[in-house]
Amino acid sequence: MKKLLYIAMMLLVVGACNDKKDAKIDGFIGTDDAPDSTVYGVCGDGTMMNTLELVTAMNDTLVIRICDEGEDSTSVVGGMMCGDRMAVTLCNTDDGFVAHRVINLTSLFGRWSSIDKNFEITEDGEVHSMVTAETNAWTAWRILNGQLLLNRDTFDILTLGADSLELENAFGIFCYKRSRAIAVQVDSI
Repeated sequence: MKKLLYIAMMLLVVGACNDKKDAKIDGFIGTDDAPDSTVYGVCGDGTMMNTLELVTAMNDTLVIRICDEGEDSTSVVGGMMCGDRMAVTLCNTDDGFVAHRVINLTSLFGRWSSIDKNFEITEDGEVHSMVTAETNAWTAWRILNGQLLLNRDTFDILTLGADSLELENAFGIFCYKRSRAIAVQVDSI
């Protein structure tokens, strides 16, 4: 019986080590153990000024209240457009669901640049750097508990608009503008 218990414990330890190894490959070191309270879905057509209708991947429709006053007001970045992909942290109260943080993922996707960075955030969780000489370029992104993770770096999204992105962490505030690929038209002769 002791032998069986010993073997079971060894398998658990080996399995835990393999999970940590995979976490390093994904680029998110140390975040696997953190539970994610974020709910993902698509902004529904029943969305109004103070209500977000969120249609989840399981086809559940959540009606989430947006609080716009007081200390516990909802932070909405990127807007709420019908059909856009959303990431929402919320709490369940006696009055129903109340959003704490709403991030429009569709607005986040795209190419962003600053003086020293030029990168593209894609829908598949990847980040592509356009600067070939950049050291420690971001390669992966995700939302965890209402914050943006870019590899090991964790940011609060202060502003997310059509042409601007402001991120903040312990090292400061970082501002980016939306870049567009320049299309070159070749006239045929």
